[in-house]
Amino acid sequence: MYQQMIFVNLPVNDLEASKKFFTELGYTLNPQFSDENAASVVISDTIVAMLLTKPFYATFTKKEIADATTTSEVLLCLSAESREKVDELVEKAAAAGGTASDKVQDMEDFMYGRAFDDLDGHTWEVVWMNPEAIQG
Repeated sequence: MYQQMIFVNLPVNDLEASKKFFTELGYTLNPQFSDENAASVVISDTIVAMLLTKPFYATFTKKEIADATTTSEVLLCLSAESREKVDELVEKAAAAGGTASDKVQDMEDFMYGRAFDDLDGHTWEVVWMNPEAIQG
């Protein structure tokens, strides 16, 4: 069965710093789709973040590139396998230079989530949802 993938393209100010940030979160880079203009960050088998220098990103759109530090452009949400993994990823992001949100979404035994902004201000939410509560 075909498994659809998502490639999230994000403009970045400093490609090398962004590559370092995401590898410190535990993700890998795919050198086949990386060069001086872009880095392919493999998040899972079906999720890839393409970090693009702003000049290169601009070749794909006629629109103004949002400054994600002052404007919300998108909320990216990743699932986590446990509450602890949510905290772990957000803490890694903060240690790597990102900004952890102080807001915690805690719905007891149903859902738990936190968020962080990466080096360029893109907001990443990390959420655990209890499989038993979802099925019940």
